[in-house]
Amino acid sequence: MDMLNQILSINNGGAYGGGKAGGAFDPLTFAMKPQVVIRALCWLFSVVVFGCISSEGWTEKDGKEYCLYNGDGMACKYGNMVGVFGFLASMGFMGGEFLFERMSSVKSRKRYVMADMGFSAFWTFMYFVAFLYLWSQWSSSPPPPLGIGAGSMKTAIWFCLFSIVSWALCALMAYKRFLIGAGDEFTSAFETDPANVVHQQAYGYSMDNDNDQYSASPFGQPQQGGMEQQQSGLEYQQPTY
Repeated sequence: MDMLNQILSINNGGAYGGGKAGGAFDPLTFAMKPQVVIRALCWLFSVVVFGCISSEGWTEKDGKEYCLYNGDGMACKYGNMVGVFGFLASMGFMGGEFLFERMSSVKSRKRYVMADMGFSAFWTFMYFVAFLYLWSQWSSSPPPPLGIGAGSMKTAIWFCLFSIVSWALCALMAYKRFLIGAGDEFTSAFETDPANVVHQQAYGYSMDNDNDQYSASPFGQPQQGGMEQQQSGLEYQQPTY
């Protein structure tokens, strides 16, 4: 649990959890970023999935191509599709992480984070479907001749399961980035609202004041004392005879 919290700790001081735009690029720091590490795992798992299926998922039977997943050609095609697009998307998002630190526009960072969050969540679902689909077809399929390809088919299923976890982590990190950015936008919008600025100046209140102190009211104690003195000076004096 502590390791998961450390992975999801991504607030670097900039907008949407990124670093300051225009900073110096450090390859080692970039390679150790949680987003880059998890994306690299997604890339590796995708290579294993479509590599196993495309290399040994098909065999010749009666002069036709036969998918080892119970003869269901759609199972092999779906597994290949999820793996190939996951491979391409992982490379694209790793390039996006490189450009993310150089995005000076907060709106550009917001669009990237939302795209990352949406696609990662969607591809988690796609891998979940692939895992169930391939596992159900493999459990019903007869053993391949001489056992050729059986290990690759099982490996593809296992790495679909691993991909579910890795893509879900990407979605969680993007969601946390979005929450950080949304909180920053709310705070900056409140502090720069003209109505709030006038209100703070009128009552001497500051967002940075931890004690929440207010300035003295214009109708405070000194004015009240002056009124009492005026009233005492205007008291009726009984005439002497």
